[in-house]
Amino acid sequence: MTDAPAHRPSRARNMFRRVLARAAGDTSGVAAIEFGIIVPILVLMVVATADIGMGFYRKMQVEGAAQAGAAWAIKNGFDANAISNAVTSATSAPAISVSPTPVQFCGCASGSSISTVTCGTTCLGGALAGAYTTVSAQMTYNTILPYGFFPSTYNFSLQSTVRLQ
Repeated sequence: MTDAPAHRPSRARNMFRRVLARAAGDTSGVAAIEFGIIVPILVLMVVATADIGMGFYRKMQVEGAAQAGAAWAIKNGFDANAISNAVTSATSAPAISVSPTPVQFCGCASGSSISTVTCGTTCLGGALAGAYTTVSAQMTYNTILPYGFFPSTYNFSLQSTVRLQ
C-alpha cells in the first residue's frame, strides 16, 4: 500500500510527457502562426521602403524644378515671374514653391564659388564680372507613417545658380 501513492505522481508525469510529446510533434497550424507573425513586419518594411523612395523622388523633383528655372533664365534672360512659372510648372509635385524669389546679381567666379561684386568690376583673371541668377525651389514632404525616431516632415529647399552672360 505504500507503493500506490508513489506510482500516481509518476503516472501523471508520464501522461504529461506524452501530451507534450504529442503536441511538440503536431505541426499543423505552425505555418499559419509564422505567417501571422512575419507578414506585419514585411508589410511595414515595404511601406517604409516606398516612403523613403517617395521622399527621395520628391527631393529630385524639387532639384529638377530649380534647374528648370535656371535653364529658362539661361535661354530667355532674367525675368523673376517667368522663372517662377518655369519652376512651378516643371514638375507635377504638389505644393512646390519658389522661395526666395529668383535674384540676379553680378559676380566673379573663382573655383567652385561666385563672389558677388558690382557690375562692371574686373575680376582677378581680367574678365568683367558676369551676370548670374539664383533660382530656389522648395517643398515639404510628410511621411506616410510616423516612425517615432525619425522626423515625419522633411523640408526640401534647393538652389541653382547659373551665369546668364
